[in-house]
Amino acid sequence: MAIKTAILGFGRSGSTLHAEPIERLPEFDLSAVFDIDPKAREDAYNRFHCKVYDNYNEMMADKELELVVIVTRSDQHFQMASDCLKAGKNVVVTKPWALNQREAEEMISIANRSGKLLMPWLPARWGCDLLRLRELIDSGVIGRVFQVRRSEFTFGVRYDWQTQKRYGGGYLLNWGPHLVDQPMQLIGKPVKSVYGELKQINNPGDAEDVFFAVMKTEDDVTIVSEFNIGAEKLPNWVVQGEKGTIFVQGTDIEIHKVSYPEPVDRTLYRSQYEIKVEKDKPEGADRLTPDSRYGDSLAVYSHIAKAIAGEEAYMVSLESALNLTRVLDAIRESHERKQVIHLR
Repeated sequence: MAIKTAILGFGRSGSTLHAEPIERLPEFDLSAVFDIDPKAREDAYNRFHCKVYDNYNEMMADKELELVVIVTRSDQHFQMASDCLKAGKNVVVTKPWALNQREAEEMISIANRSGKLLMPWLPARWGCDLLRLRELIDSGVIGRVFQVRRSEFTFGVRYDWQTQKRYGGGYLLNWGPHLVDQPMQLIGKPVKSVYGELKQINNPGDAEDVFFAVMKTEDDVTIVSEFNIGAEKLPNWVVQGEKGTIFVQGTDIEIHKVSYPEPVDRTLYRSQYEIKVEKDKPEGADRLTPDSRYGDSLAVYSHIAKAIAGEEAYMVSLESALNLTRVLDAIRESHERKQVIHLR
């Protein structure tokens, strides 16, 4: 039997990033949509011939619903996810799954009591660049990694609710679940200290459109994450190791491998070295596509179906999602207090 699924919020992301894999995969049946916009409800009905609602609590009375996908404003995620879990539904909640640690911990508690799955949507963990970088690091091609930088740049301006603090807007919660989480997953060690800066440069409203964070992991790897106002020519990843550096720009990966000519002249101010630049090998590079840099939604939803069926554990554990939320909280706290925050 297909999983009877509802979407809360049939806007830009709900109608594409989530509705499309649900529509394509036989494991799912999109049977209901909630949206406060009559046009969105009309679009959903015309496309899926499903039930449509302007009150999601009425939708929760449908005992056949198994899964609810929450794609609404950030400030609505906690209450909606909590209500759906209490109604006995499995829940996928888009980023940020919670505005802060308090909300995250309470949602986890509610999920545990309900016996239902709470699945934070962090598709960048399936990102093709992250997966390829993990393979390259594991191969030892650049030796021990000591620093990772993950960046995105744009001059684009937004005018929607994401520019308003009261709605949970701002780029730390919007882009942090990508740009902070990915290098944390790449390194795989807990973050022990955080320094952060937030700025509002181009967007209207009162929420930040720039964030910059420096984190130290327990094994002393430095992580730099930023969403910034700038030309998009700068690298999206810089991974530094003792034997070389990996640069990623979009879907292009370059590996800069260092060697030291023999014999070594120890009288020189700095030793001689040579750098060999290689484009990533085709068997690795051909998996990198613009559409999969932030995860293949079809693959993620295939995994969600297996998690609901009990065939696989959901890849984004609640503990790891909570750890990310703690780090995002610490970035904001560091900015407000103008000091490094040490995590326990």
